[in-house]
Amino acid sequence: MGAGSKPAKGRRRVAYARGQRGERLAAWALRLKGFRILARRYRTPSGEIDLVARRGDLVAIVEVKARPTLAEAMDAVTPYALRRIEAAADLWLSRQPDHGRLSLRFDLVAVLPRRWPVHVPGIYP
Repeated sequence: MGAGSKPAKGRRRVAYARGQRGERLAAWALRLKGFRILARRYRTPSGEIDLVARRGDLVAIVEVKARPTLAEAMDAVTPYALRRIEAAADLWLSRQPDHGRLSLRFDLVAVLPRRWPVHVPGIYP
Protein backbone atom coordinates (compact mmCIF):
# COMPACT_ATOMS: atom_id res chain seq x y z
CA MET A 1 0.00 0.00 0.00
CA GLY A 2 1.49 3.32 -1.09
CA ALA A 3 1.67 6.53 0.85
CA GLY A 4 -1.70 8.26 1.06
CA SER A 5 -3.70 5.30 -0.21
CA LYS A 6 -6.54 3.87 1.81
CA PRO A 7 -7.19 0.20 2.41
CA ALA A 8 -9.96 -1.31 0.27
CA LYS A 9 -12.36 -1.40 3.24
CA GLY A 10 -11.92 2.34 3.82
CA ARG A 11 -12.51 3.14 0.15
CA ARG A 12 -15.68 1.03 0.16
CA ARG A 13 -16.94 2.84 3.25
CA VAL A 14 -16.31 6.23 1.63
CA ALA A 15 -18.03 5.12 -1.61
CA TYR A 16 -21.00 3.76 0.37
CA ALA A 17 -21.37 7.05 2.27
CA ARG A 18 -21.12 9.03 -0.99
CA GLY A 19 -23.80 6.79 -2.52
CA GLN A 20 -26.12 7.27 0.47
CA ARG A 21 -25.68 11.04 0.31
CA GLY A 22 -26.30 11.06 -3.44
CA GLU A 23 -29.48 9.01 -3.06
CA ARG A 24 -30.76 11.34 -0.32
CA LEU A 25 -30.17 14.38 -2.54
CA ALA A 26 -31.77 12.64 -5.52
CA ALA A 27 -34.80 11.68 -3.44
CA TRP A 28 -35.26 15.31 -2.33
CA ALA A 29 -34.94 16.58 -5.89
CA LEU A 30 -37.61 14.13 -7.03
CA ARG A 31 -39.91 15.00 -4.11
CA LEU A 32 -39.71 18.65 -5.09
CA LYS A 33 -40.86 17.62 -8.59
CA GLY A 34 -43.94 15.97 -7.08
CA PHE A 35 -42.73 12.36 -6.80
CA ARG A 36 -43.31 10.15 -3.80
CA ILE A 37 -40.39 7.86 -2.96
CA LEU A 38 -41.69 4.30 -2.65
CA ALA A 39 -38.40 2.46 -2.16
CA ARG A 40 -34.71 3.11 -1.67
CA ARG A 41 -32.07 0.51 -2.52
CA TYR A 42 -34.68 -2.05 -3.52
CA ARG A 43 -32.79 -5.36 -3.71
CA THR A 44 -33.77 -8.38 -5.77
CA PRO A 45 -31.83 -11.49 -6.81
CA SER A 46 -31.30 -9.90 -10.24
CA GLY A 47 -30.13 -6.48 -9.04
CA GLU A 48 -30.81 -3.34 -7.06
CA ILE A 49 -32.88 -0.26 -7.84
CA ASP A 50 -31.53 2.92 -6.27
CA LEU A 51 -34.91 4.68 -6.03
CA VAL A 52 -38.49 3.86 -6.96
CA ALA A 53 -40.51 7.07 -7.26
CA ARG A 54 -44.16 7.59 -8.18
CA ARG A 55 -46.19 10.54 -9.42
CA GLY A 56 -49.77 9.60 -10.27
CA ASP A 57 -49.69 6.42 -12.37
CA LEU A 58 -46.08 7.00 -13.46
CA VAL A 59 -43.42 4.98 -11.69
CA ALA A 60 -39.84 6.11 -12.20
CA ILE A 61 -37.13 3.52 -11.68
CA VAL A 62 -34.22 5.79 -10.85
CA GLU A 63 -30.51 5.12 -11.12
CA VAL A 64 -28.45 7.61 -9.10
CA LYS A 65 -24.90 8.38 -10.19
CA ALA A 66 -22.51 10.76 -8.40
CA ARG A 67 -19.97 11.86 -11.00
CA PRO A 68 -18.01 15.02 -11.86
CA THR A 69 -20.08 15.68 -15.02
CA LEU A 70 -23.48 14.79 -16.45
CA ALA A 71 -21.80 13.03 -19.39
CA GLU A 72 -19.79 10.80 -17.02
CA ALA A 73 -22.94 9.99 -15.02
CA MET A 74 -24.80 9.00 -18.18
CA ASP A 75 -21.85 6.92 -19.43
CA ALA A 76 -21.76 5.10 -16.08
CA VAL A 77 -25.14 3.52 -16.81
CA THR A 78 -23.99 0.62 -18.97
CA PRO A 79 -26.23 -1.64 -21.08
CA TYR A 80 -25.51 -4.44 -18.57
CA ALA A 81 -26.62 -2.21 -15.68
CA LEU A 82 -29.80 -1.26 -17.54
CA ARG A 83 -30.68 -4.95 -18.10
CA ARG A 84 -30.09 -5.67 -14.41
CA ILE A 85 -32.22 -2.69 -13.37
CA GLU A 86 -34.96 -3.68 -15.82
CA ALA A 87 -35.09 -7.21 -14.37
CA ALA A 88 -35.33 -5.79 -10.83
CA ALA A 89 -38.05 -3.35 -11.98
CA ASP A 90 -40.08 -6.19 -13.51
CA LEU A 91 -40.00 -7.99 -10.18
CA TRP A 92 -40.94 -4.84 -8.25
CA LEU A 93 -43.81 -4.11 -10.65
CA SER A 94 -45.17 -7.66 -10.47
CA ARG A 95 -45.56 -7.24 -6.70
CA GLN A 96 -47.74 -4.12 -6.99
CA PRO A 97 -51.50 -4.65 -6.67
CA ASP A 98 -52.23 -1.90 -9.26
CA HIS A 99 -49.46 -2.90 -11.68
CA GLY A 100 -51.87 -3.03 -14.64
CA ARG A 101 -52.47 0.72 -14.65
CA LEU A 102 -48.93 1.87 -13.91
CA SER A 103 -46.53 3.15 -16.54
CA LEU A 104 -42.85 2.52 -15.95
CA ARG A 105 -40.00 4.82 -16.89
CA PHE A 106 -36.27 4.51 -16.30
CA ASP A 107 -34.64 7.75 -15.15
CA LEU A 108 -31.22 8.95 -14.09
CA VAL A 109 -30.42 11.45 -11.39
CA ALA A 110 -26.88 12.76 -11.69
CA VAL A 111 -25.41 14.12 -8.47
CA LEU A 112 -22.76 16.60 -9.58
CA PRO A 113 -20.30 18.58 -7.44
CA ARG A 114 -21.66 21.86 -6.10
CA ARG A 115 -24.89 21.61 -8.14
CA TRP A 116 -28.46 20.59 -7.54
CA PRO A 117 -29.04 17.01 -8.81
CA VAL A 118 -29.91 16.76 -12.51
CA HIS A 119 -32.96 14.59 -13.32
CA VAL A 120 -32.81 12.92 -16.75
CA PRO A 121 -36.15 11.21 -17.53
CA GLY A 122 -36.39 8.24 -19.87
CA ILE A 123 -32.79 7.03 -20.18
CA TYR A 124 -33.93 3.61 -21.35
CA PRO A 125 -36.67 3.12 -23.95
